[in-house]
Amino acid sequence: MDKHSGPKHRWHAAEQGWALDLSGDWRGARALSLSEPPPSVAAAAVAAPVTLAVRAAGLEAWDTGLIAALHDRLSPLVRAGVVVDLQALPADLRSVLELSLPSPGGTPLPLPPTPVRGLALLGTRVQAGASEALKTAAFLGEVLMAFGRLLRGTSGMRFGELMRQIDQTGPLSLPIVGLTCFLIGLILAYMGGAQLDRIGAQTFIPGVVTVGMVRELAGLMTGVILSGRIGAAFAAQLATMKAGEEIDALRVLGVDPIDDLVLPRVLALLLVAPLLIAYAAVVGMVAGMLASMAAYGLPAAEYVHQSLRAITWTHLWIGLFKGTLYAGLVALAGCREGLDAGRDARAVGQATTTAVVKSLVWIVMAACLTTVVFQSFGL
Repeated sequence: MDKHSGPKHRWHAAEQGWALDLSGDWRGARALSLSEPPPSVAAAAVAAPVTLAVRAAGLEAWDTGLIAALHDRLSPLVRAGVVVDLQALPADLRSVLELSLPSPGGTPLPLPPTPVRGLALLGTRVQAGASEALKTAAFLGEVLMAFGRLLRGTSGMRFGELMRQIDQTGPLSLPIVGLTCFLIGLILAYMGGAQLDRIGAQTFIPGVVTVGMVRELAGLMTGVILSGRIGAAFAAQLATMKAGEEIDALRVLGVDPIDDLVLPRVLALLLVAPLLIAYAAVVGMVAGMLASMAAYGLPAAEYVHQSLRAITWTHLWIGLFKGTLYAGLVALAGCREGLDAGRDARAVGQATTTAVVKSLVWIVMAACLTTVVFQSFGL
């Protein structure tokens, strides 16, 4: 038979403020009987500091239910400025409450952030986007200044690092670039030939494949491939160095990270990009020739002749310019996200993902903008 009495409590005014007296058994569902504090307790704290003493002289038994009930009743009072005195409670009950409530000094609990909705959410995102744009513009300015120091012969860039980055970004990218552009050339020849074959214009297949690969697809696909292979690698390398405080060590030694880390990577990708694009265009044209010979019976000599007639110097320099621009954007996105990453393993992954996404978005935007500009000039 349970010898404990039922739960009892009383909110009342005391000599130095207010008091909450607890007595009886407060285990289990009995803790739900703890009533709300009188509104006058919080109202009095507006005019002057008010102390609420929680006393348990007659407390016989309790469990976590009482802790939860006291937390729910006392939290609004603390937020209103009431100083809660827990010294009269049992030590184990007091220690648990002190972890979830402010100390008797009156420091309020932090309020949960208010959900942002509607126009406020739009404004927050616009502000965050503007901040990111300013950071990107500042980073681009630092890279341009580093190029200026390189041209003046005052840069701290190591040419050994430049050669290593050229090896990593150029020759090692040839297999994946070749495979991808070979398949793109096949698709372009088959899809274009399927439409031209209806009107008996198979001789125009080489022109479609050649102009499409040289002017647009070789540079675009190379940029997409480099964003996943090189841009992600740049971001991961620099973010890992930042997490390991290696970049901070370079600054302490007086070495500019832009000159030592960013400039070799950007310059290496800009140097190898034209060669990769030319290689990708040739591979795509060869794939188109094989598809034209196999599917539409077009002779190889006729394919080469029609390709040479279709291609012009305008197509060549536009394709090389676009592809080099895409490669530069990939390098800038990877280095920018790597240097701006946090200092833990999770931040390295986030920087890598953001670098790939951002480089792809920049490539698509640059492709649209350059196409509109060149077409408006009749090129």
